[in-house]
Amino acid sequence: MGFAVVTGSASGIGACCAERLKAQGLEIIGIDLKNADIEADLSTQEGRQAAIDQALEMSGGKIDRLVLAAGLGGHIDNGQLVARVNYFGAVELLDGFKDALEETSGRVVIIASNSAQSRVQPKGDIVRSMLEGKEDQTMQYIGDAHGALVYANSKHALSRAMRRRAAEWGKAGITLNAIAPGMTETPMFRGAADHPQIGKSVEMIPIPKDRYADPDEIAGVIEFMLSDAADYMQGSVIYVDGGTDAQLRPDGF
Repeated sequence: MGFAVVTGSASGIGACCAERLKAQGLEIIGIDLKNADIEADLSTQEGRQAAIDQALEMSGGKIDRLVLAAGLGGHIDNGQLVARVNYFGAVELLDGFKDALEETSGRVVIIASNSAQSRVQPKGDIVRSMLEGKEDQTMQYIGDAHGALVYANSKHALSRAMRRRAAEWGKAGITLNAIAPGMTETPMFRGAADHPQIGKSVEMIPIPKDRYADPDEIAGVIEFMLSDAADYMQGSVIYVDGGTDAQLRPDGF
């Protein structure tokens, strides 16, 4: 039935997506730092290119489904590392697989975040330089900033990068969308929730549904977004966060 490439496949939402796509009969090419078909460091340009080259070789240059789930949380001290993985690691792989996706009229879902519209500077230097593809300049702007100050900006820029590509990619036959999960019980989220300082902020975030998401239920929505039933969805950012964004931004959508 073809090939599905999943980054962040070793745990969390990525692992659940890989299992669901495998159950459909797709051949899975998992990419992660370790415990994956392709072990690559997506924080580096060399690691990203190696992941692209290996995945294209393994798939024969034809990719049917792509899930970009690899990412680092805001509890990481190194803000530059967060930006390198969350934005540049995702966008470079996205663009690197475009031709392979076009071969199959492929479908793509990018993991954004419901924080992408909160505590961000849409016109700030960090977001602007990300969208311009200037990685070194982005790192200069970030400096020694903590990941907590970079995470939302990286997901905001990633969502915009997806939407900027949506029209062109749609004309090329590629379905391209993003999902914005809320607090989901993954190793990344647990790192933030258990952090002595960041955890206090996590506890203050309202969730009308009054629970955290299970990673597999987020993967279930992604499975739908990758299906034929979602063929007309293009350039959308779908919030699946238990109502958090609606409570915090009731007039923003």
